[in-house]
Amino acid sequence: MTVLSRPELWWRVAIVACGYTGFQMDQHRFAYYTNQSNLIVLGYFGATIYWMLKRGTTAPAAPRLRGPVTLWIVITCLISHFVLNHGANPLPGLTHGDPATELTNRSLFLMHYAVPIMVLLDWLLFGPRRASPWRDLPLWLIYPFVYGITSIFRAILFPEVPDRYPYFFFSPEGKGYLGVALWMVALLALFALLGAALLTLDRLLAALPRRTAPAPPATASQTATAGQARAPRQAGPADGRASHPSDDSGKPGLVTGPGIAGPEITGPGITGPGITGPRSGSPSPTARG
Repeated sequence: MTVLSRPELWWRVAIVACGYTGFQMDQHRFAYYTNQSNLIVLGYFGATIYWMLKRGTTAPAAPRLRGPVTLWIVITCLISHFVLNHGANPLPGLTHGDPATELTNRSLFLMHYAVPIMVLLDWLLFGPRRASPWRDLPLWLIYPFVYGITSIFRAILFPEVPDRYPYFFFSPEGKGYLGVALWMVALLALFALLGAALLTLDRLLAALPRRTAPAPPATASQTATAGQARAPRQAGPADGRASHPSDDSGKPGLVTGPGIAGPEITGPGITGPGITGPRSGSPSPTARG
């Protein structure tokens, strides 16, 4: 089976296609976490597709990065749905309203829901497993933390910039910077739990027994060949080896036959095929008469 026939490849192509389409359907500012996380997904899975085609393998490029990329885009989905939209159903906005609003809502739906869910399914359905060790979990939180810090300093250094605070929990209005810090601590704790859940699911899926394809039934000729290979060989004349019967004492006897030389037997006046007569110097029976 070639890599072109593997579902991993085409699923990841669909992830890139959805993310790219979402960007093309509306204008998106880089200051938003949604856009940054989707750009990371496009870069990672685009590189993975190239790697799979070049190497002819289903293994993704830099498999250790697959975990944090999955976490970061899942954060996009959860924060958008539960914190920003308060759990509202996003589907009605896809078909109601003026065409421009519908287009924006469809773009956001792809980036807030479609891409995160597809990346999460990629994590659950495909390997490799155990590529990310538990000690990597704190490293996964660096990017969300740095994003929050840079967003706050951006608002302080450039107060006139559009969308000064990309998200309300970065704004000190009404809660002060202590309230902002508490929001960041709570969000980082939530992200750590999400990362731990992803690693736990990865370990549970790795522990499941793998299905192997059953072996095809053996043909009649293969069965006959295997039977012949297992049958013991009988020793005999056909093998060029002679059987040696035993006498009553259990010792092997002497066997003579064509091409087989027997032991030398000596005695007066005894001659015959394969039997020697008197030794040199012994008196002949006829000489003694």
